[in-house]
Amino acid sequence: MKESDTMLVHTIAEVREKVREWKKQGLTVGLVPTMGALHNGHLSLIKKSVEKCDKTVVSVFVNPIQFCPGEDLDKYPRTLEADEKLCENAGVDIVFAPSPKEMYGEGHIMSNDFLTYVIPPFFYVNKLCGKSRVGHFDGVCTVVNKLFNIVQPDFAFFGEKDRQQLIILKKMVKDLNIPVQIIPCPIVREESGLALSSRNKYLSEEDKVNALALSKILFNIKACFKKGITDVKALTEIAYPYLNENHSLEYLEFRDADDLEEKQVADDNTIVFIALKIGNVRLIDNVALGN
Repeated sequence: MKESDTMLVHTIAEVREKVREWKKQGLTVGLVPTMGALHNGHLSLIKKSVEKCDKTVVSVFVNPIQFCPGEDLDKYPRTLEADEKLCENAGVDIVFAPSPKEMYGEGHIMSNDFLTYVIPPFFYVNKLCGKSRVGHFDGVCTVVNKLFNIVQPDFAFFGEKDRQQLIILKKMVKDLNIPVQIIPCPIVREESGLALSSRNKYLSEEDKVNALALSKILFNIKACFKKGITDVKALTEIAYPYLNENHSLEYLEFRDADDLEEKQVADDNTIVFIALKIGNVRLIDNVALGN
């Protein structure tokens, strides 16, 4: 791990000035966009960036325009001091922690109607998380596009836990000719199998036991696929024994890994997506059947 004196900056101008210096020196820049409340999943992305790039920027920004009405914007965990320390220990060069006003100006304070948005293709967002979180991916694409414009990274690192987001962002980069390479990074799990998420902080110990249903369902579906079962209806039925009155299943779907087309017959290019609620906590997970 390379040594780093981590800078905490809050303005776009500061980031741009520093990146200009790096670019003049011919250094490569990695970006890890986060909403903070960093955990080992985030740290795995940061580690990959630090290893691959000369310089690493981690953004810590709870993006208000990707939260839908009634979601957890106000109570979303904000732990900037701890996040900065983790980044420093990991060798990060800049922690970029802007305010909403810095990112969106006075327009955001007045109304989202005053903002210019990046709107991803409807085919990619009218399903899975986008079906219940209308406008969510507009907010994600807008903020990530802004971060790409601000930091101008050579590489950007995203986790596969948010795989629909990853697919949509790869589509955005391709369609808009953005000169950045997106690096997908594997899901990091607890020993129990639970995928790491900042929202896991909302879970009680009992909730965490119930949350294991996500990974158990996915892993058992994959095991049955490897044994030769490809019918999606048959694979879906595997889930039901793992669900109880503590679970509110939002979706369990089989989608193409490239364009999210729905699958009736599973193959090596299939991703199984799941979302469910435990109490008020919404959790997502996925597994690729082909690896």
